[in-house]
Amino acid sequence: MAYAIRTRDEHLQADGAPKRILALDGGGLRGIVSIAFLERMESILRARHGGSPDFRLCHYFDLIAGTSTGAIIAAALAKGMAVAEIRERYNVLGREVFERSLLRQGLFRAKYDAQRLSVELKKVYGEHTLLGGPELQTGLMVMTKRIDTGSPWPMSNNPRGRYFSGDGKRRVGNCDFPLWQVVRASTAAPVYFDPEPITILHERGAAPLAGSFVDGGVSPYNNPALQALMYATLDGYRIGWPTGPEKLLLVSVGTGAKDPAVAHASLAAQGGVQALVSLMDDCAAMQQTLLQWLSSSPTARTVDRELGDLRHDLLGGAPLISYLRYDLDLRPAPVRELDDSLTNDKAIAALSEMDAPENMPVLYALAGKAADRCDLEADFPHGFDLAGR
Repeated sequence: MAYAIRTRDEHLQADGAPKRILALDGGGLRGIVSIAFLERMESILRARHGGSPDFRLCHYFDLIAGTSTGAIIAAALAKGMAVAEIRERYNVLGREVFERSLLRQGLFRAKYDAQRLSVELKKVYGEHTLLGGPELQTGLMVMTKRIDTGSPWPMSNNPRGRYFSGDGKRRVGNCDFPLWQVVRASTAAPVYFDPEPITILHERGAAPLAGSFVDGGVSPYNNPALQALMYATLDGYRIGWPTGPEKLLLVSVGTGAKDPAVAHASLAAQGGVQALVSLMDDCAAMQQTLLQWLSSSPTARTVDRELGDLRHDLLGGAPLISYLRYDLDLRPAPVRELDDSLTNDKAIAALSEMDAPENMPVLYALAGKAADRCDLEADFPHGFDLAGR
């Protein structure tokens, strides 16, 4: 089937056509899990739309959202990169950036060199590519947090957005932020990387004012799916897509669900950092519950023994969206079910680490097997297939 390739503005237009959102979680180098699922997704959707090697996920999705490592992948997808190319670059980035050094130890110094990350991001996107630039072929939303004001900042290339353009006087518009820097801000996880300063105001006769930005995961939106849904539908964000299970498809991809028993056991030993991680996990669980409450979803999971999977307990009695969620369960039993050669509990627990490049081949293989067990072909509704030319 030949399909019409749309521009960024056509993707974001509220034209009454069915719309598709892809949301990618944060999770450090466990982002390789998302990539494995995305490869299967790209393959299935490519075959459904004629099999051309030129097919890209940016042709299918109208808005791609990402937090932290998810932002790295989301921006690459929006730029038109094939998932296989992203995987190659992601592996290089993991090896180059997450190199442990005795020189960077201490309580008041970030664990890794942010300059190395900036260099690698510039290689992926180009140093001069802007968030509002023509290189991005579909809608993109990157989740960050401005730590000096304590406010979450979703940054987007939506040309109708209130802060997309500057005011012609002093405010710098989102469209003029370098793409690599926006992504770098979203990946500035406390302890791991220093905050990223981004110039937001130019005052005549005074020094520019920069906001201090950190990882979007230091907010309720390490999983950006709910924020992406709000961004696409709330009037204030000026996209205005209608809701309805035939009108709006939200696809959410995780980076591996950690074993909660491992996280709980480490709370006392590691204190505040692990407490923050635990809170992020709670936010993710709440988001999953809310999205299943709002949606029709063939991938709905059991929330708990009281609520079940909410398939028959929808908010308002009818679904507002179609929703798909894919992730890798990193608890010992599910891991062994995928690969019975992994028998060491300590080694399995270590797969939850966010900064271990040596884990990436194992995580990629496990996620590929998990993706193969999903019925992605059946999950994606044909009502959201791309229209022909």
